[in-house]
Amino acid sequence: MNKYMAIKSLFISRPALPVAQIATSIVFVAAMLFALSPASAEVKFEDDLNVEDELHCLALNIYHEARGEPELGKFAVANVTMNRVNDARFPKTVCDVVRQGGERRYRCQFTWWCDGRSDRPRDVRAWNQSKALAFLVYFGFARDATEGSLWYHADYVAPYWRLTFERGPKIGRHIFYRRNAERPADTSLASYMSVASRF
Repeated sequence: MNKYMAIKSLFISRPALPVAQIATSIVFVAAMLFALSPASAEVKFEDDLNVEDELHCLALNIYHEARGEPELGKFAVANVTMNRVNDARFPKTVCDVVRQGGERRYRCQFTWWCDGRSDRPRDVRAWNQSKALAFLVYFGFARDATEGSLWYHADYVAPYWRLTFERGPKIGRHIFYRRNAERPADTSLASYMSVASRF
C-alpha cells in the first residue's frame, strides 16, 4: 500500500468533522504531508491527474483567495473549488477549475490567477496552513459550510451576477451563492468520493 492509499484509508474510514474539531487534524495532516517523499510524485489518479498538482492548485486557491480570512473562510473557499470539481457544469480537475477563464487579465474565475502578479506564496505560515487545509477538504474530511455553493464574492463588492443565484451563507468577508433552489443532498465526505475514488 503506497503512502497516499494509507492516508486515504485514514480519511475515508472516519466521518467528516465539524470545523471546530479540525485544528488538531491540521497538525496531523501537516505531518503526513511532510512525510511524503519525492518518490511519491509518481502516484497519479487513474485519469493521469497528479495528486500533488491537484493539492497544490487547491492550496494556492486557499492561500490567494482567503489568506486573511478566518479558518472557516479558508475552508469555504476550498469547498467552493471542490463543489465545482464535482459539478458537471465545471471542469473536472482542481487545477482546471482554478485556472478556468485562462490568463486574460481579470477574465478568470479567481482573480489572483489572472491579475498579472506573482502567484508564489510569500507567507510561509499561511502557505503551510493552506496546504494542510487543502488536504483536509480534498479528501472530504471537513464539512462544507457553504451548503454546496459554487460562487462567492467579497462583501465589499456587488457583482451583477449575484442576483442570478440563491444567496447562501456569509462566511468571513465572503458571501456564497448556489443555483436557485439547488441544495446538495450531502455536503460531507460522500460528496467528495467521486474525486477520492479516482486513485
